[in-house]
Amino acid sequence: MIRFRLLALLLLLAACSNSGETLEVKEQDVAVVQGVPTVLADNLEVPWSIQKAGDVFYISERPGSIVKVEDGEQVRQRVNLGRPLSEESEAGLLGFVLHPQFSANQQAFAYYTYDVQGSPFNRVVVLELKDNVWNEIKVLLDGIPSGPVHHGGRIKVGPDEKLYFSAGDAAVAENAQSLNLLNGKILRMNLDGSIPNDNPFPNSYIYSYGHRNPQGLAWDEAGTFYESEHGQSAHDELNEIVAGANYGWPVIQGTQRRQGMVSPIFQTGEVTWAPSGIAYHNGKLYVATLRGEALQEVDLETMRSRAVVTGLGRIRDVMVNGEFLYFVSNNTDGRGNPDADDDKLYQVRLSEIE
Repeated sequence: MIRFRLLALLLLLAACSNSGETLEVKEQDVAVVQGVPTVLADNLEVPWSIQKAGDVFYISERPGSIVKVEDGEQVRQRVNLGRPLSEESEAGLLGFVLHPQFSANQQAFAYYTYDVQGSPFNRVVVLELKDNVWNEIKVLLDGIPSGPVHHGGRIKVGPDEKLYFSAGDAAVAENAQSLNLLNGKILRMNLDGSIPNDNPFPNSYIYSYGHRNPQGLAWDEAGTFYESEHGQSAHDELNEIVAGANYGWPVIQGTQRRQGMVSPIFQTGEVTWAPSGIAYHNGKLYVATLRGEALQEVDLETMRSRAVVTGLGRIRDVMVNGEFLYFVSNNTDGRGNPDADDDKLYQVRLSEIE
């Protein structure tokens, strides 16, 4: 049995509304938990998103492939995109989510970064799987400006069957406060690419704004919407997302407050997690962390955090399905220390870490 020594992490935010109370940071207790992650796939190339249809996994890879994992076998599927992928740092084929009717139409949605005359842009497209190859068949939104970093890139279908996706501030902080730009935002569209009538700003894809580099999106059983976000220097955030709200970047971050801006429900203080994908289960958020090199659990009632998986390096995405939690390491992204057969898709039973 592989034994993982799980470190306690530090922080508790007592509150996060704009009601004026102080956001309190408390020290965490040390906890040791046993878990037995099973490797389901290895030798992945900078994996970014996990999707699952029945017993089959589909994992997007930043260099531009989808890996299919079924019955212990893995096949790297080619992805034919309308534009060559950007070679900027953090760029490439990023978010990937299966269409709600994937079993019937073999379609998925993807978010990727490409270059035009040396300038990076992001787009949201429809992919269709045929003969073990994914082809871009429709562009839903194009020309989202990007920069050398902070592309955002997470894409999910919400419980309302709308498409939600995150766009980073493109390393230009003031972009996040402009409602005339899509940068530093969480965006929402219908599955056909049109703007929903109930979006908070007329004729706009913008759902919330004031974000630096939003990375993870998840909903609980009641439809409450959560997001993870990189802070500028530590102070990484978990936010509860409300339509039309301003989350403050670059005016405020961490425990800071400003009238008309929403502070996070949880922030990491002086510790850097670099949170990526998130997943909800039973009152807790599971947070994949890159710099933090752990899978973190945040109890949404107590706002206490603890590391439930460590020792596997950088973790990019996490998913809960049935009685299992799945996650991918991201040690081959140029910032980690990969083993010979990294990166990997792991499975761990939820009962072993709860």
